[in-house]
Amino acid sequence: MDVDSKPSMEETILVGDDLMMGPPSPIIPPEIASHVLEGVDLCDGMLRNLFLCLQINDIEPFCQDEIALYRQCAERRDKELRERLQDSERRLGMSMPLELATERTKQLESEATSLERRFILASGVQGMEGFRQRWSLHGRLTDTKKRLEALKQGMENKKKDESVGEITTKKRWFLW
Repeated sequence: MDVDSKPSMEETILVGDDLMMGPPSPIIPPEIASHVLEGVDLCDGMLRNLFLCLQINDIEPFCQDEIALYRQCAERRDKELRERLQDSERRLGMSMPLELATERTKQLESEATSLERRFILASGVQGMEGFRQRWSLHGRLTDTKKRLEALKQGMENKKKDESVGEITTKKRWFLW
């Protein structure tokens, strides 16, 4: 069998910009960071290895394994962090007093509005810098909206639980 007769598979060389595939890493608010980050692999060892490889070899094609391993770890980490962030916001919505939860909702809505405005402004920036700004802002905006949605869902669940609790605690009179 002739080896040359088979279609060859093109080799893909990863570069640093390939780490910008998908959304950027979520920003963790300081007030819930301890709960969200607990037990999560932050990939710092893999990142250290990647930087060391780049420092030694000076170019990306010689660090393919390190780039691929870091990218996989970062994708797993970011997915887990997003799930934990939304779960934490949902629990906050259920456990916070209604006034504080409403205030937090307004804060997240304000943050989303600010990010939307900055995203619109970044649409005028050309080139790679514009792409990076839009990429970062889009990821932050998406994360903020999902956190807001989870907070509102937690507040709704709390209201449902309270209304069910009120119904079961009312006295009922039965006439025999």
